[in-house]
Amino acid sequence: MTTRTSFAELADRYVAVWNEPDPATRRAAIAQLWVPDGEHFVRTQQVKGYEALEQRISGSHEKNVRDGGFRFASSGDAQRLHHAVMFHWHMAPAEGGPIAALGLEFLVLAADGRIAADYQFILPTPAA
Repeated sequence: MTTRTSFAELADRYVAVWNEPDPATRRAAIAQLWVPDGEHFVRTQQVKGYEALEQRISGSHEKNVRDGGFRFASSGDAQRLHHAVMFHWHMAPAEGGPIAALGLEFLVLAADGRIAADYQFILPTPAA
């Protein structure tokens, strides 16, 4: 993963997994994105491994996408530095409307380009 396009694509693929409605497709995408013992950290949560990642992402999908009517999107600002990729994302109503949540993702990549550690920072949302 050496080009701007490849790490921008990683950010898009990362965000897409949180929007994915099909559990089998979501599970396959998790295996393509993370190493088997990959970790995800957000606020007070820490998960490790495919099963825990799947539970975390499925829970967010059910709450925010399926039931909440939101969509996650990359902000298009992915940057890579050595073995790390950083980008912002936002969550907004799928039908359009103000941003409901903002985040910063900091990904540490394994040698094969998959995610070894995922640090998710939830940022203050601007007033509408």
